[in-house]
Amino acid sequence: MASHHQSPTKQHTMRTRRRNSMAGSERSVGSKKPLPPYPSRQLTILALCRICEPIAFMSIFPYIWHMVRDFKITEDESQISFYAGMVTSAFTFAEFSTSFIWGRLSDKIGRKPVLLMGMTGTGISVIMFGFAPNLWVALGARALGGFLNGNIGVLQTTVAELVTVKAHQPKAYTVMPLVWCIGSIVGPMIGGWLAKPVEGFPGCFSRDGIFGTFPYLLPNLFSAICVFIGVIVGLLFLEETHAERKHRHDPGIELGRSLMSRIWGSEKVEENKGKLPAKAVTEEERPLLSENDELLPGYRTGSARSSSSPDTVSEETLDLEEGGGLELAEAERAPAGKVFSRAVIMVIISYGILAFHTMAFDSLLPVFLSTSPPATEIPAKLPFKFADGFGWDTQTIGFILSVQGVYSLASTRLLFPFVANKIGALRLFKIMSVLYPLLYLFTPYIVLLPDSLRKLSVYGIVVWKMTFSTLAYPSNAILLANSAPTTLTLGSINGAAAMTASLCRALGPIISGFFYTQGMESGYSGLSWWVAGLVAVMGAWVGLQITEPKGRMDEKEDMDETTKDEPRTTTTPNNDDRTRPSP
Repeated sequence: MASHHQSPTKQHTMRTRRRNSMAGSERSVGSKKPLPPYPSRQLTILALCRICEPIAFMSIFPYIWHMVRDFKITEDESQISFYAGMVTSAFTFAEFSTSFIWGRLSDKIGRKPVLLMGMTGTGISVIMFGFAPNLWVALGARALGGFLNGNIGVLQTTVAELVTVKAHQPKAYTVMPLVWCIGSIVGPMIGGWLAKPVEGFPGCFSRDGIFGTFPYLLPNLFSAICVFIGVIVGLLFLEETHAERKHRHDPGIELGRSLMSRIWGSEKVEENKGKLPAKAVTEEERPLLSENDELLPGYRTGSARSSSSPDTVSEETLDLEEGGGLELAEAERAPAGKVFSRAVIMVIISYGILAFHTMAFDSLLPVFLSTSPPATEIPAKLPFKFADGFGWDTQTIGFILSVQGVYSLASTRLLFPFVANKIGALRLFKIMSVLYPLLYLFTPYIVLLPDSLRKLSVYGIVVWKMTFSTLAYPSNAILLANSAPTTLTLGSINGAAAMTASLCRALGPIISGFFYTQGMESGYSGLSWWVAGLVAVMGAWVGLQITEPKGRMDEKEDMDETTKDEPRTTTTPNNDDRTRPSP
């Protein structure tokens, strides 16, 4: 029998879980204790804090090629794409070097302080970037922003800690991609329209003024204002999610509540604070982890217990201390092999490959559209040898990238939850991994189309790319979160994933920019796209190796296995793993 082959410690832990489950079942049925609702308020606040970063990051793409050209670092325009890739990658290279450190720091001091410091670093870097007089200052500004910002992994951890109900995952894991989509709309639009304001708005800006001296300062000032607003919102309204830190006093939250009480009235604030809708527990909506599973033993005796009335702290609380504390202590001492299992590693590798070729696409597209046709025509030998360009201005490119953001917003909000609920995150990610190489195979050929079809084909490629991207990234995030053994390991796992993705995002523009330059010089303008396609083929192979993660969501299966030889139990309606002994 299954239980005979388990260690005494594991048997004790399983028995403790069953007792807690039975007690929780009786309370859910008798008193209808509410489950954690969908954390819409905190996810919205997190989104408002996050939005400033994609605006700042994406705003440089419409003008980066022109900015590097104005630096006069080279007279050969075919070399500009390489230097533009360096500027784009400086941020992600620096982010790679510090993201794991920021993730570990968030485990020590909490998620909120790290997120606020990251946004502050972004604000400083964009102002410095706007004042950059040469390539080296621009590179330093971008690198500074990356060094001071490790928010990718911390954000993923925060979302995972906020979402404790499995049924909420498809909806919740589209929030940050939605924010990125909005940033993809606003950022390129601002960057394209506000860059070189002396030329775009000659009646408002003088060539002898500051915006004549620094033609790319205005879009960066806009980004800095967005960052400042994000920091204020986060400071006043973003709540801590770290298990040890979330019950501690937060002066920023208190100040925010005080301000809201002055605006809306204290009665309204108190009425809406801490309200949870009561509803029955269903199989689909059962919590992945209970509140007590997230807390370390030392905090259960204080913060966790204070939420219960004194009458309810009895044998159940002692069981939680005895069994749950043992389980959490074992999780803290778990070797890296248990935390970074094969399933976790494969998901992280696939995430890095996805980040590489999608970032290569994002950096190549504006360069591809900015590049003018070669001065000396190179004879084409189809299907592979051809060289041409679009030669479009920053306003046109900025508008195209904004349309890309509008479509991705709709796709993320509507398409992903529908498809993910139908076929599941794992199958969806595998399908996207297999189909991605086709995008890079066909993209360079649009330059050969007649002028009347060129713009339409560009929009078609943008829709194609964003459909794949908005389906692949959230499904990968869900797989990564579900593969974590406990929430105690989420910080390390997301930190490693963020570090991997940052490195790949840094390498993507540099490598693709190098091959783009070589391809234009040799007459193969599709070379960089096809290299990205080969990387996507590698991603398809890795994606097919991913198996359903065996993590904390599978605790129920383990518990059911250990109860096969237990006395017959009666299942409480709508609570398949909360059992009580039969009369």
